[in-house]
Amino acid sequence: MTTAKHMIAEAHWTGGLRFTASKPGGPEILIDADGVTAPSPVVAMLVAGATCSGADVLSILEKKRISVTRLMIEAGGRRLDEHPRRFIEVWLRYTLAGEGLTEVAARRAVDLSVGKYCTVMQSMNPDMVVTTEIVIES
Repeated sequence: MTTAKHMIAEAHWTGGLRFTASKPGGPEILIDADGVTAPSPVVAMLVAGATCSGADVLSILEKKRISVTRLMIEAGGRRLDEHPRRFIEVWLRYTLAGEGLTEVAARRAVDLSVGKYCTVMQSMNPDMVVTTEIVIES
């Protein structure tokens, strides 16, 4: 049986369409709905999905004793034109390098993350199409 865990976050308005956000007492991030002085909420959502998945990928590969020396994730998406303008498609491009890293191992880690472990990706609308690409650098 799965149990639910409560989480709390706070967003404090700082003027214009800007906010500082954090868990109570935690480190703050800046969000600017205009996307001028800080990432917009929509960009922050893409970044949250990319970094959540990236942490999973690193953890999965570490358990396979693969030493990752570089990981960069590009994230993009396609949104509806009408409100609420939600994402209907998201893509993630993982560029990795590491000792003993193979495309098969990277693909398995990415698939496990996006399809099962990444809290952010699993919290998005289930009919949203997610595609991934993997680039292995030497």
